[in-house]
Amino acid sequence: MPEYMRDLTTLRVGGPIARLVRATTRTELVQTVRDCDARGEPILILGGGSNVVASDRGVEGTVVSVETRGINVSSDPCAGAWVEVEAGESWDSLVDLAVVQEWVGIEALSGIPGRTGATPIQNVGAYGQDVAQVIARVEVFDRALDQVSTWAVGDCEFDYRTSVFKRLLPRFVVLAVTFQLRRGNLSRPILYPELARALDVDVGAAVKASDVRSAVLGLRRAKGMVLDDADCDTWSVGSFFTNPIVAVEHLDRVPEAAPRWPVEGGRMKLSAAWLVEQSGFSRGFSLNSPPRAAISTKHTLALTNRGGASAADIMDLARTVQRGVHEAFGIRLEPEPTILGDTAVRY
Repeated sequence: MPEYMRDLTTLRVGGPIARLVRATTRTELVQTVRDCDARGEPILILGGGSNVVASDRGVEGTVVSVETRGINVSSDPCAGAWVEVEAGESWDSLVDLAVVQEWVGIEALSGIPGRTGATPIQNVGAYGQDVAQVIARVEVFDRALDQVSTWAVGDCEFDYRTSVFKRLLPRFVVLAVTFQLRRGNLSRPILYPELARALDVDVGAAVKASDVRSAVLGLRRAKGMVLDDADCDTWSVGSFFTNPIVAVEHLDRVPEAAPRWPVEGGRMKLSAAWLVEQSGFSRGFSLNSPPRAAISTKHTLALTNRGGASAADIMDLARTVQRGVHEAFGIRLEPEPTILGDTAVRY
């Protein structure tokens, strides 16, 4: 029986796979990639499928599902816990373990789907934390040089939802990530106002890391951001668009009331959700009746599969939202997920 991308991705879209390999060891992962490269065969590395929109036409060549497992821990009285994690480990399971073991620094990243190896590629972040704050090094297979190498955090070129690994896709295959986490039961300072309100503390306060995890999971569930087979509001890639960062001089079409945050270089980060809503797209908006693809009923930035949606349906909706925001504010929203194949055509 053929395998389908729709069965391997949280958005549940995508056509047939020519060949699927489930790599359970680093050796198998590297050798599979080497063999495909030697044959000139197309290859897609899949780390959980939580950040992918796959074409309805399917995927040629080989899809490699990264399913490596293993966590090695070393502790230092001064440096805290050094936690080396294989790329195929579940991210949220790692966060849960960190809270139990009193490793501080990723508690606000609870509930994010996918596998650990994907986190440095996207510089995964939420609620005032991102992995760049705690990554010590990343071990990768460099396909261009045909060798395994280790990248220190300073060489990874982390920025908002990106890294050198993302900018140079598909050159690097992440094999393992090492995190340096403080020991203790109190969280990092709470910097995100919504999370501070949920915890009933002031911004900048520190609380039990377990309380942070519980609060974040509650917030994410309310937005349909914790995977649930019974809830099609969770059949998504999370936030479909990144918050745009624009030069201050480009804000002339954006009302003063629009949420904004200054960033480095004299630029300003805007709320993509606010822009979408103010452009006339409400929760539940769909181009289909009955809806196949629709904006989540819980969260404006999530484009969801309501059941039976195709990748084309999802991308038609994405382009409609992009076009509406651009017409209203002159700002082009950029998709956050990796978009594969002919689905990548933009408006």
